[in-house]
Amino acid sequence: MPVDPTSSTTAANAPSVHRDDRPKDPSILGKDDFLKLLIGQMQNQDPLNPTDGAEYMGQMTQFSILEQITNLGQTMSAAASNEYDQNAIALIGKQISYLRLDGSELRTFTGTVESVSFTNSGPQLSVREDGRPVLPVSVIDVWGPDGPPPPSETPGGGDGDGGSGGAGDGGDAGTDPA
Repeated sequence: MPVDPTSSTTAANAPSVHRDDRPKDPSILGKDDFLKLLIGQMQNQDPLNPTDGAEYMGQMTQFSILEQITNLGQTMSAAASNEYDQNAIALIGKQISYLRLDGSELRTFTGTVESVSFTNSGPQLSVREDGRPVLPVSVIDVWGPDGPPPPSETPGGGDGDGGSGGAGDGGDAGTDPA
């Protein structure tokens, strides 16, 4: 009884660890396409001049490497997303400054982060003084009970000693005749 390995009746029922619901670009070949091509290649080879097994092993090795790189990329993406979510959670209870469009003008607002909600587009901060959600990417400054006061409360905040002392020390060291 001949079996057609390129058509599968169990593919829809097979368990999947990662499900990608994005529309597939027909010009990009995936893992299943590669395996179908390899099986088709094996089925249609010349029986009097069979393909060398080392060639198949090389193709399978390339396929395995590609699969591992793909899995690594998915893992790194998930880790970056997790870190982004954790950073948003860490803002709860902190004072923040953030940018927001006010009409057609970009303005800076401040407030205390009360909570974080997670949507399909990522985390959104709920700021006590603002009724609209704030995206973590728009946060430009964070401070809390343990951190420094906001820049607006300290005019000239440390520009005197820190900036000129460092430049003066570097200049003296560079011009020292020793």
